[in-house]
Amino acid sequence: MSLSLSPAEAGKFAAARRSVDFVEDGMRLGLGTGSTAAWMVRCLAKRARDEQLDLLCVPTSEATERLARALGLTVTTLDEAGHLDLTIDGADEFDPSFNLIKGGGGAHLREKIVAAASQEMLVITDPSKDVAALGAFPLPIEVLRFGLASTRSQIEAVLAEEPVAKREIRLRGGNDPLVTDEGNFIIDAHLGRIDDPEALAVALNKIPGVVENGLFLGMCRTIVIGREDGSVETRTQDGSKITDVDMAEAETLPGGPE
Repeated sequence: MSLSLSPAEAGKFAAARRSVDFVEDGMRLGLGTGSTAAWMVRCLAKRARDEQLDLLCVPTSEATERLARALGLTVTTLDEAGHLDLTIDGADEFDPSFNLIKGGGGAHLREKIVAAASQEMLVITDPSKDVAALGAFPLPIEVLRFGLASTRSQIEAVLAEEPVAKREIRLRGGNDPLVTDEGNFIIDAHLGRIDDPEALAVALNKIPGVVENGLFLGMCRTIVIGREDGSVETRTQDGSKITDVDMAEAETLPGGPE
């Protein structure tokens, strides 16, 4: 097989390939959702097969579960696995404090539950997601379908009191709303800049119809940034390191990215 990766896919693969180096035999892992996470699952499956690793995996979405099972990874539920050693997932934005916005793929509720059950959360991403302040990416807010209009009005009232650059909200999917794996809707809040993400997260989650928001605060301590040339920067709270990834390895992976 001859696999030619676009620059964007090359960066995703590079981050994904480096991230699985953090996995150790016997670990219980949370598997993220999204295009970068799909590369990670493929890299993980290859390493598990080549090195005969004993891993137990908890997917954060039905799509990730299907891919993991198809590639031969051992999949279980979070209730069965209990506490996890490591979760590897993507992000839509991250700031200098390693706070995140997630949920562009609509799986942030499960992603946050899995990340909270993990000893460590490692994020795989690319340089475009590196921001000085969160908010350029729309903030996903998962809401119940019941009482949607009332919940939406309460979200607007909360945003009117919060220090953000703008306050435009949209139901994802419009007249044909996206339905999450949990059967809920998502309201995307286009805020431009979020000056106090901690206060916003608390205020949003106090609204009865809000299930969860896409602000992941204080949950991540390691970020792996893949670049188009195959180089990878690993950032931790105490420094960073740049390595290189063999891009030819992408041709040896099972399956295909989603």
